[in-house]
Amino acid sequence: MRFLKRCYLALVMLFLYLPIGVLILYSFNASKSRSVWSGFSLRWYRDLFSNELILTSLYNTLVVALCASVIAAILGTAAAMGIYSIRNRWFKSMIMNVTYMPILNPEIVMGVSLLLLFVSVNQIGAGITAATGIPMPELNLGYLTLVIAHVTFCTPYVILNVLPKLRQMDKFVYEAALDLGCSPVMAFFKVIIPEIMPGMATGFLMALTYSVDDFIISYFVSSATSQTLPVTIGAMVRKRISPEINALSAIIFVVVLVVLVAVNLSALRKERLLQKKLGGGV
Repeated sequence: MRFLKRCYLALVMLFLYLPIGVLILYSFNASKSRSVWSGFSLRWYRDLFSNELILTSLYNTLVVALCASVIAAILGTAAAMGIYSIRNRWFKSMIMNVTYMPILNPEIVMGVSLLLLFVSVNQIGAGITAATGIPMPELNLGYLTLVIAHVTFCTPYVILNVLPKLRQMDKFVYEAALDLGCSPVMAFFKVIIPEIMPGMATGFLMALTYSVDDFIISYFVSSATSQTLPVTIGAMVRKRISPEINALSAIIFVVVLVVLVAVNLSALRKERLLQKKLGGGV
């Protein structure tokens, strides 16, 4: 039975990672062929770092993802604390259902809705300018609309990760901090934030992942000068995928793998140190 379990696990891992392995393998292929191995070469990695379009799109993706994730982490944490403090169960349930909508809603609906929203804002601004003569700023498609759109669908993930930490927190610790002389602001940063920090960190990483990965919504709200990497790759797929994309995907996969290994090793080290301290105390 144990052998069968191991075989099943190996098959699942093979099913998940074989396509990535093939992709990485052919990033070292000397030719453009995706089926014939022509020899080992670093040609596509050299071409990747000289491809201005891909590097610019990667830069846009990272800038938008970082900005959107930070804003979503702040807004999501504040919203989670507000939802947690609601006493009316019916109203709280309604707010939670509204929070789930950006997650359950199809991305194409979100993309079209946000595009129409930005167009409507410009039309309203033009109407105000025509009626009053006061020039109103235009909300043109670009970095700003990308960040707004990404914050919109990333914030619910932060809320859903912070809320469980708030429920697990002992509310009397905050009151004890106030009784011991802390101001509400100091107690908030010294007591509440450390307690919910794991949820905030998880929500931030999920927001970062979904923002980097997003294609459909970014396709609708980006401009020619602010295209993200998924949009650029989507445009390249219509012709033929260059092996430079294989090289970029391989680099991203290795970076993510290294980060995950480092995080897990750090957590394991902390757990061992805690066990040693507990063992020494006993």
